[in-house]
Amino acid sequence: MSDLQSVRGTRDFYPDEMRLRGWLFSHFRAAAQLHGFEEYDAPMLEHETLYTRKAGEEITNQLYTFEDKSGRRVALRPEMTPSLARMVLSRAGALPLPIKWFSIPQCWRYERMQRGRGREHYQWNVDIWGSEGVEADVELLAVLCTFFGRVGLTPTEVGLRFSSRKVLQEVLDSVGISGEQFAAVCIVIDKLGKLPLAEATAQFEELGLGTEAVVTIQHALGLHDLDALAEALGDDSVAVAELRALRTLAEGYGISEWLEFDGSIVRGLAYYTGPVFEAHARSGQLRAICGGGRYDRLLSSFGGKDLPATGFGFGDMVILELLKDCGQIPELDGSVQDVVFALKPELRPAAMEVASRQRAQGQSVDLVLEEKRLKWVLKHANRCGAERLLLLAPEEWERGFVKVRDLATGVESEIAPDAL
Repeated sequence: MSDLQSVRGTRDFYPDEMRLRGWLFSHFRAAAQLHGFEEYDAPMLEHETLYTRKAGEEITNQLYTFEDKSGRRVALRPEMTPSLARMVLSRAGALPLPIKWFSIPQCWRYERMQRGRGREHYQWNVDIWGSEGVEADVELLAVLCTFFGRVGLTPTEVGLRFSSRKVLQEVLDSVGISGEQFAAVCIVIDKLGKLPLAEATAQFEELGLGTEAVVTIQHALGLHDLDALAEALGDDSVAVAELRALRTLAEGYGISEWLEFDGSIVRGLAYYTGPVFEAHARSGQLRAICGGGRYDRLLSSFGGKDLPATGFGFGDMVILELLKDCGQIPELDGSVQDVVFALKPELRPAAMEVASRQRAQGQSVDLVLEEKRLKWVLKHANRCGAERLLLLAPEEWERGFVKVRDLATGVESEIAPDAL
């Protein structure tokens, strides 16, 4: 017998799970569309080189790659941003700016599994291209807050931690770190909350950082107050000015209570250039819900002309874990409105006629196709979450009526087919 389990790290979606996924995706779409974003998509299969252009990034070790029948090296997409960059570059100069796009692609990464993390997941991506001001970054934060509110979460349950890669740049500049060493240090810094301090310090030392540099980095990234950051970097700090502007604009949106400055938020990928942010459960029980930031220099890594850009990625797995913890998973019935059943086999053509009439009017109808007992049909209708049971019984049909049972109240009535 073949293995009946799905591949480790992947998921089957039975109808009840599909209803939940559809509900979640509907809120992803609504939050983005309320802010004027348009949906796009791209192939799940891309050229491997789209992701391996920069050796050393963690993602290159997590790819699902293979050689196709034409000898080309291809990969299942691990994230959407490279595909988006490819699409923007392929129509360089022809797309009206700013671009405000979103997508909900399935992504694949071979990584260690844990609660809220598999090897395939769906990721809500929201991006703005062609807008260089911090206003675009705040717009993304507003999209996130809109989504959280729509699914029943509040600032007491979710916090948006923000910082800027310019903070890190200024700190690392002060201790003489730049170039390729900068990117490697960013990866270690992004793991600070996940690694024991001794192990993180050892990794810093392997990259050539002395004790004094490590202490300076850890102090700056441990700050949670913008005034304290200004004291550490100086009042003329570009990073501090940018973050204060972000805070002021967030007040205009009315989302300040969701936000908190956290110097340790740096994001691991080297292409981030400005504000960065992550959403976390206040309980601290889960990994980051989502993360993103500004990446103004991405296109040049593909050989194109850079374009200001900012965006975030939001996986479907952690948010569902949080919603379960907060008791916010909705009870979702199936989409069936009417169940149609013929009590006698000779009435099945008439039952099909009634079902077709209802479907033509936009009703979702399940037609019982087999000979069943009425008790089974009633249980089936309740399992479907149907509103009504339409019974074709010989006597009533002879008089030109369908017997209709309201499944919520149990009340029965006789209604002509054209009045259903």
